[in-house]
Amino acid sequence: MALFSSLTPLFIAIICVLIGVILKKTDGEKKKQKTEGKPLSRPWVDEDLKDGTDHHLEEEEADEEWQGIDENVAHVPFFAERYSEAEMIKRSQMFYELLNKRRSVRFLSDEPVPREVIDNVIRTAGTSPSGAHTEPWTFVVVQDPYLKHKIREIVEEEEEINYKKRMGDRWVNDLKRLRTNWIKEYLDTAPYLILIFKQVYGRLPNGKKKTHYYNEISVSISCGILLAALQNAGLYTVTSTPLNCGPQLRVLLKRPANEKLLLLLPVGYPKKDATVPALTRKPLEDIMVVM
Repeated sequence: MALFSSLTPLFIAIICVLIGVILKKTDGEKKKQKTEGKPLSRPWVDEDLKDGTDHHLEEEEADEEWQGIDENVAHVPFFAERYSEAEMIKRSQMFYELLNKRRSVRFLSDEPVPREVIDNVIRTAGTSPSGAHTEPWTFVVVQDPYLKHKIREIVEEEEEINYKKRMGDRWVNDLKRLRTNWIKEYLDTAPYLILIFKQVYGRLPNGKKKTHYYNEISVSISCGILLAALQNAGLYTVTSTPLNCGPQLRVLLKRPANEKLLLLLPVGYPKKDATVPALTRKPLEDIMVVM
């Protein structure tokens, strides 16, 4: 009896440990079941589309004293063309009317487009302002049929997942009225695909990284200028953000690791039977505030 009494605390301790192990195991199995019950999903927002403005260079790679920019850049007189008020009003109205005709066109013809036009509109996009004049953009022009089809395969595979799993019912329903889906025939038929990459950093002559300030904002502005230049030349496109395709397309097009895909533009003439949604734009009073 005395032996049993002395062993009682030991038995109680063992029982407590066993109960703890059982409870922990049960809790772990419940969490595992919850995890297994959830469908596996890839991240919706492509890492490549994150703003690289806050990209910090590693201390040993950054050169704080010299970024490859000449401190003694010469400043020259600036001569601006000045118009009369009447001419300004006329020109601004004409430019608005031109760009108001811009529409996103998904039915593009395979009719050839002069290469010189593409060169000129990209030159125009290259006039965009950029942070510290780093010009952090690369415009990849694809006209090879094989490459265009490979791009289409990559984009359609990911877009199908987007529509079926990532975007959600509300987003998909909102797009139904525009009759869009993951089938991107225009990636094959358009004579040119222009893929715009943002350079999240550059390289100095000594091989170290060079900071590209406000790289995403700078490249986005250049994309807007490019759209205006295309409209001015009589060409059409549809803005495409190939989510979750960036790394694959970068490898396909042999672009370096510092370049991240921002936008994909199929460029060409509309098909003769092309249609667009009957949309209206907000009036001036809804988009402008004068204070």
